[in-house]
Amino acid sequence: MAKKLKVGVLGATGMVGQRFLSLLENHPWYEVKLVAASASSAGKRYAEAVQGRWAMKTPVPAAAAALTVQNASDVARIAGEVDFVFCAVDMSKEETAKLEEDYARAETPVVSNNSAHRWTPDVPMMIPEINSAHAAVLEAQRRRLGTKRGFIAVKPNCSIQSYVPALHPLLDYGPKQVAVCTYQAISGAGKTFETWPEMVDNVIPFIKGEEEKSEKEPLKIWGQLRDGQIVNAAAPVISAQCIRVPVSDGHLAAVFARFERKPGKDEILARWREYQGKPQQLGLPSAPKPFLTYFEDDARPQTRLDRDAGSGQGITIGRLRPDAVFDWRFVCLSHNTVRGAAGGAVLTAELLSAEGFIQAK
Repeated sequence: MAKKLKVGVLGATGMVGQRFLSLLENHPWYEVKLVAASASSAGKRYAEAVQGRWAMKTPVPAAAAALTVQNASDVARIAGEVDFVFCAVDMSKEETAKLEEDYARAETPVVSNNSAHRWTPDVPMMIPEINSAHAAVLEAQRRRLGTKRGFIAVKPNCSIQSYVPALHPLLDYGPKQVAVCTYQAISGAGKTFETWPEMVDNVIPFIKGEEEKSEKEPLKIWGQLRDGQIVNAAAPVISAQCIRVPVSDGHLAAVFARFERKPGKDEILARWREYQGKPQQLGLPSAPKPFLTYFEDDARPQTRLDRDAGSGQGITIGRLRPDAVFDWRFVCLSHNTVRGAAGGAVLTAELLSAEGFIQAK
């Protein structure tokens, strides 16, 4: 890309917003020109706004530290200064949906970490290696919104980023029933052990809303484009339990799957080994190579050892073995605030930029 695109980050002071800024530092295609948050942070230098609550292991990026935080609700002003925005605001679903649509109508594409538009039929919910073709629905969305360049694209819930990529290369075997139990890090709740000491030496067997998202969102990702909208897939049936565990980062999933046509172990391993999506084919800056990594060691993947595979964008898999109730079972792991949140959104933006949906104003 000859000239970097100007980017704004909405919700920049929260944990996902912080992750956006850390990932975008020195990005070859994008330059953060603006940070925005709630009215209570507006007017402060970014370094001041996150003082005492910066949660990343790396320092606040120097360029971002010096920026003055804008009010995310000041749509016209922000839209006039950037080519597109990433959204990670902490607002109600209704407020978020309106804000994102306001930016899109102001001809500023929105790539969102939020859930407000995940079920809007003409909004693509993307894992770029899996459903890159869903970007085509943006033309219908633009017609609905009356825009030429503005649109909304979203990434799915962090809980599905580990097991959906592992199942996807096996779709032609007809997965019918999937049971999954996810063991989810505290950063998924925007917490650290310093801010949530109750999680030390503790497990909480409930995460509000997470199981429904884990069961339903994959069906949109595997859906088909029809008449300007995405129609959800009918199968597989997914049953999920989502558990909060005392881990800083990384969501681990234990998966059980039954197929219409049971594949052999060697067939599954070959599919995982050979699979690559459009980000890998295009050589996008954040695309992990390989996308999927299988460990023969029964003790892997481990959260601490393997969550950073592919700079946090890769998916790791292990313990593939026959199951007495289902056909096969395995475990898999993703980094929840990189692949599962900000990093997945950055990769989505890269794909949409490469395909001409995001351009300089």
